[in-house]
Amino acid sequence: MVAPHPRTTGSRLGATWPSLRVADWTGTRDTLHMWTQIVGKLRLSHAPLLNHWWQVTLYVTPRGLTTGAVPFDGGAFDAEFDFVDHRLRLRSSDGAAREVGLTPKPVATFHAETTRALDALGIGVTAQQRPNEVEPSIPFAEDEQHASYDGAAAQLFWQQLLQAQRVMERFRAHFTGKVSPVHFFWGAMDLACTRFSGRAAPPHPGGAPHCGDWVMAEGYSRELSSCGFWPGGGEEGAFYSYAYPEPEGFAGRAPGPEGAYYSVENGQFLLPYEAVRTAPDPDRALTEFLHATYAAAADLGGWDRARLEDDPRRWDGRGDAPSR
Repeated sequence: MVAPHPRTTGSRLGATWPSLRVADWTGTRDTLHMWTQIVGKLRLSHAPLLNHWWQVTLYVTPRGLTTGAVPFDGGAFDAEFDFVDHRLRLRSSDGAAREVGLTPKPVATFHAETTRALDALGIGVTAQQRPNEVEPSIPFAEDEQHASYDGAAAQLFWQQLLQAQRVMERFRAHFTGKVSPVHFFWGAMDLACTRFSGRAAPPHPGGAPHCGDWVMAEGYSRELSSCGFWPGGGEEGAFYSYAYPEPEGFAGRAPGPEGAYYSVENGQFLLPYEAVRTAPDPDRALTEFLHATYAAAADLGGWDRARLEDDPRRWDGRGDAPSR
C-alpha cells in the first residue's frame, strides 16, 4: 500500500468523492497522461475502427484503467493500469503475461520497458509513437521531461474517475438512442459519455495540436451532446458538457447546480469537481448538471427527445429480467 499523500484527503481505497488538488499532482498527471497515450495506442494499432474513435478508448476498472480485450493474432490481449498495486499488467489470451512497475521514471523509460514487455508477448505497435493533442509533442522514446509518479495521487485520480463513472452510467441509462460508453479518452485525458441526435453535423474545423483535422472530423461527424470529467478546469478538476454544433442560445441556459457556469474560453459548461464533492448530495448535484446541460442542447437543437429517451426503471417490479 502506498502511503497517503500529505496534501490530499480521502485516500482510503473506495472513499467517496475524494479530494485531489490539481496543483498537488500536476507532474504526476502529466506523466500519467503520456503513459496512457502509450498504452492507448495499442488499441489504435490493433482494434478495428469504430465510429468516433470509440475503439481507442480506455475503461475504468475496480483497480484502474484498462484497454479491455483487444483482438490480436487469432486471440486477444489487454493492458491494465493497476493503481492499487501500481503495475501495468499486460496479458495475452495464450496465457502469457508481463508487468511494468508504476514508479517515478521518465516517459522514455516507461516506453522502453513497455515495448520490451510487448515484444516478449509478440505484440507490435504500428501507431505513431508520440503524443497527440498536447504541445509540445515529445516522442515517447525521447521524453525525459515527464518523470513523476505519486502513487497516492494516482489512486485518488482513479477514485475520482470511479465516482464520475458511477453517476454518468446512471445518466447514460436514460438515453435509448445512439450513445457512447462511459470511456476514457487518452488524447485529452478525460472520461466522457456522448449522446447523439441521429443527424449529421457540419464538418468539424479541427485544430487540436498534433492531431489531424480528419481525426476531429470523424469524432464530430454527428450532432451530439457530450459530458465528462477531466483533471483540469477547477481546483480539483471539472465536469464539462458541450454540444456540437452548439445551438443558438445554448450558453445562456441555466446549467443546473450552484457553481456551474458557461466558459466562453472553453466553449462548454463547467462544474468544478470541488463544487460536487462539497455539495450536500454530490450525486444529486452532478446528476442535475448532466441533465440540465443535455436538455439545453436537445431542446435548443430540436432533438426528438420522446424517441430518444426512456426511464431506465421502466421494468422495475416485473420480476426477474431475462438472462439474454
